[in-house]
This record gives sequence, C-alpha cells and structure tokens, in this order.
Amino acid sequence: MTRQYLVTGMTCSHCVASVREEVSEIPGVVGVDVDLATGRLTVHGADVPSEDVQGAVAEAGYEVVA
Repeated sequence: MTRQYLVTGMTCSHCVASVREEVSEIPGVVGVDVDLATGRLTVHGADVPSEDVQGAVAEAGYEVVA
C-alpha cells in the first residue's frame, strides 16, 4: 500500500531527514519518500494508519495538511 500526504513547514534537507526518520519508525512502514520542493510525503507499507503518520510528522515538528 502506498499513501501520499502533504506536509507543511519543511524548508531544508534537515527537515526532510527528520520527517523521514520519524515516519520510518512506524511499524509496517517499508519505505518513505519526501519531496522538499512539493512537500509531498509518500509512505510505503502495509496497514499504516494515517493517524500514526500524522503523529510522526508532528513529532518531527511539521504538520500534515492533506
């Protein structure tokens, strides 16, 4: 399963790394792609709840808006 989210507040490669690291720790996640230019977060995995992704992004200091 692949889901995409829009993340606000990322401005640099450190932001991308922080989001990638937090989301990667969610059980069931097998891959994470973060595009700084578009703010697009793509999560690959099985049965990964959106609430968990939103929580991980918030833990990194950012917000999922879509």
